[in-house]
Amino acid sequence: MSYYDLSTLAEEIASCMRCGNCQATCPYYQETGSESSVARGRIALAKYVLQGTIKYTPVLAERFECLTCYACNAACPCGVPIDRIFLAARAAMVREGGAPALKKLMAAALKNQNLLDLGFKTAARTKGLFFKPHASGGLTPRFPLGLDLRRVIPPLSPQTFRDGMKEAVTVPGAKGKVAFFTGCLANYVYPSTGRAVVEVLNKSGVSVLIPGEQHCCGAPLAINGIMDTAEQMARSHVDLFSGLKVDAVVVACGTCGESFKKKYVNLLNGTPGYAKKARELAAKTYDIAEFVRNVAPYDRQLLKEVNMKVTYHEPCHLGRGLGVTGEPLEIIGAVPGLDFVPLQEPDRCCGNAGTFNFTHYDVSYNILKHKLADIAGTGAEAVVTGCSACRMQLEEGIAREGLGKKVLHTAELLAMSLK
Repeated sequence: MSYYDLSTLAEEIASCMRCGNCQATCPYYQETGSESSVARGRIALAKYVLQGTIKYTPVLAERFECLTCYACNAACPCGVPIDRIFLAARAAMVREGGAPALKKLMAAALKNQNLLDLGFKTAARTKGLFFKPHASGGLTPRFPLGLDLRRVIPPLSPQTFRDGMKEAVTVPGAKGKVAFFTGCLANYVYPSTGRAVVEVLNKSGVSVLIPGEQHCCGAPLAINGIMDTAEQMARSHVDLFSGLKVDAVVVACGTCGESFKKKYVNLLNGTPGYAKKARELAAKTYDIAEFVRNVAPYDRQLLKEVNMKVTYHEPCHLGRGLGVTGEPLEIIGAVPGLDFVPLQEPDRCCGNAGTFNFTHYDVSYNILKHKLADIAGTGAEAVVTGCSACRMQLEEGIAREGLGKKVLHTAELLAMSLK
């Protein structure tokens, strides 16, 4: 029986006492004011689906859409696994009614690395036909193209990170060797993040292996209930990374890290030959901030001044998801010359949430506005974060609102100081 199956969650669903703590913390509810947008309302719907009282409709499937930010999980006094219930409900909706067309297209692209490569490289070469320059340095659509014409997106890199980097980057006398899982955005959109990760690891005395056969972590599929394909991708990565002679696997994205540390374990829990390997892989997977603070610390004597005023946005999947909260702040605090001004709500969701940002653009942007106001109030020149999807969201809002601030990955900030 799948971990993400409603039939295994009757007790957890019944444990919701409808107290409303989730309502007070849900960013989606705060924008819509709809009871069916909050966790307790969706759990009630999940109960009716489990009982067979209500059947699949597109409207019902829409009710289980959310940001998967875990704010409700953190606020629940009963410890209800709300995210698991939602994912199981989405999986039930996909089994009964199929995935929406956009998500079917996403699944087809993400499970085929060659197709994904071709799509991104073609888009990078032809971007001038479909996008026009924005004053911020980003791009806006010339035509709808399935995108809101107000959108500001970063220009795709003409060369992917993995194409521009050797598969093995070694250092003399290395004290360790890790595999780097790049994720899609660091590979296609922010190669500077990938380069910074390798540089920081090398300067920490660690050699880096970047497997060419890696692909999307599968999180967008699992989060949208497309579990069969997500499980195939999990098996592929467990096979690949378990077969490498490395001390650890390092990621630069909380969502990717969650895939390796949690979702693969859950998806493959009952799969012969994979359950144990998935647990072992999870145990040796680290976010880059966590790794260079707790496992292979960099030499603080090498740090040089970076004269900049910064603030920090904590990604939902990195903070509430993986529990990596203190390490990025310790890295920021160690950089000489930085003027750090904390946000009022550093862990408030930015509203990106992957495909949610495409399917619910106005709600996503309204959620972002709260974060932008918080950032503006710090007077910071740059926002540091540990997630490239959050970075895209923040950069878009900063561009649209004319705030004139930079966004950096934590690894990029550290690499600047280690130069």
